[in-house]
Amino acid sequence: MFGFVTKEMFFDRDKVRRKTDSAARRVLGKFGAFVRRAARSSIRKRKRTSALGEPPSSHTGLLRKFIFFGYDAERRSVVIGPQRLNQKVGDAPHALEHGGTSTVVEGLRGKRKKRRVKLAARPYMGPAFEQEQPKLPAMWRDSVK
Repeated sequence: MFGFVTKEMFFDRDKVRRKTDSAARRVLGKFGAFVRRAARSSIRKRKRTSALGEPPSSHTGLLRKFIFFGYDAERRSVVIGPQRLNQKVGDAPHALEHGGTSTVVEGLRGKRKKRRVKLAARPYMGPAFEQEQPKLPAMWRDSVK
């Protein structure tokens, strides 16, 4: 026997899309906060230089302070990492993570000198991501309601 088909019998695409977008924003935002916290806690504020392969030491506290995360709605992803400070030279956070060169400015005003320094890799974002990644499936579980 045939009956009438009503709209309530089908998925409401817009409603499902809104719910999944909301859940993705919530879950990925939480994941970004966890990775940021893990990266910040791995960077120790101390005077000595960290050993090769260890997370870097933060002598001034700026590296640890300027790690942020943000949800990218267009790509439906989260971006986590250090913010570049207001300087025109050097790319120390990238060089610390992967190794490479950066420009260092030394001296007082009027007598400043720039020099290139070679940095060995002292990863801190990658290990923080790897540490938190196993928790991601549990965050997604029952997230779309």
